[in-house]
Amino acid sequence: MEGLSIFQNLVRNCTFNMGGWRIEGLFSPQTKMARILVLTKRQYTSKDLLDDRFGRLRELPLGLGSKGHQVTGICLSYKRKVEGKYLDGPVQWESLNAGAMKIFGLLRFMRRASAYAVQSDVIWACSDSFYGIIGYWLSRRYHIPLVFDLYDNFEYFFAGRVPVIRQLYRWVVRKSDAVTCVSKPLARLVRSYGRSGPVYVIENAVRKDLFKPLDKKICRKELNLPRSIPIIGTAGAIFRNRGILTLFEAFERLKSKYPDLSLALAGPRDIEIPPVPGITDLGILSLEKVPLLLNALDVAVICNRENDFGRYCFPQKAREIMACDTPLISAKVGVMADLLADHPSWLFEPADETDLARAIEGRLYDRTTEYGRIPSWADLGEGLETLIVKLLTEKTSSL
Repeated sequence: MEGLSIFQNLVRNCTFNMGGWRIEGLFSPQTKMARILVLTKRQYTSKDLLDDRFGRLRELPLGLGSKGHQVTGICLSYKRKVEGKYLDGPVQWESLNAGAMKIFGLLRFMRRASAYAVQSDVIWACSDSFYGIIGYWLSRRYHIPLVFDLYDNFEYFFAGRVPVIRQLYRWVVRKSDAVTCVSKPLARLVRSYGRSGPVYVIENAVRKDLFKPLDKKICRKELNLPRSIPIIGTAGAIFRNRGILTLFEAFERLKSKYPDLSLALAGPRDIEIPPVPGITDLGILSLEKVPLLLNALDVAVICNRENDFGRYCFPQKAREIMACDTPLISAKVGVMADLLADHPSWLFEPADETDLARAIEGRLYDRTTEYGRIPSWADLGEGLETLIVKLLTEKTSSL
């Protein structure tokens, strides 16, 4: 069955009588100010969009709002949170709870999103396949452009593997007015779905007010880490599917040669941290404390595996480590293989503890950090603004 007919069957009973009229042509290409609706889930990458004020799904709308655009976001929480409206700088958010029966939460979300869409010029849908599908329905219902943002390969997520949702997701990717992708490999994957329309790469960036070089000794003191021994480590997802076990195995190999070597870890995890001497588990740090750990390290490690996640992601921590001017090594997977192509010794073969140990040892001596200019979220927000203005200008000129 064609994706569109499946989609029509799915939402046939999800139309709501919201009342009112949408006034076409309110967007002015001269003023370049737009009413932008953001559709997203609230929890992602083990963070909370509103509580933690974290990451891409918060920062890019914030950048648009700081340019004078009227940005309204609606987010669905899969955890029980206080519902209502939240003001984050120039961005107005509304949070709804999905509840125990998530399908009813999604329908409620669609009803509220429909009310906002009536008064919007463009939709920016993000966070996973559900929100792209909802965004596509609203964009066609109210005749407004949809920009679908892919910050990961959404087919790797559970929802994206469900047959009907997967088919709908690919249909929306093909038919959205524009698609933004977090990496070039992901953009190539999107093209393989048969998309012929615009595909833009908007990578990840950093908050430069937080992630910057800091005094190593002070950072170690703040985190109660050893002051004068070499410390390697990572801050982020300590997950089996990211290849974290390879780091533990490489560390044990290196300990026999460098008895003073220490490994510091922080972040959510799905495994037990091994009780090995020299490993310090800092738990889950607040966003404000992550720069302390990155600056405390002699070598920061990005683990990943050659799978449908690793091939297409753009590790947020890569930009954060670079902004802190900390020596970095990474698994040779996806975008990181291209990003560090001029420094092959900074890369290691995924799932190869011997090669990871080699890369760590090399970076303990080679502390160079030739990273170039690190983009801020404001920089990437300008790119998103440019494509939104282009879409709306084209729409206005065609009326």
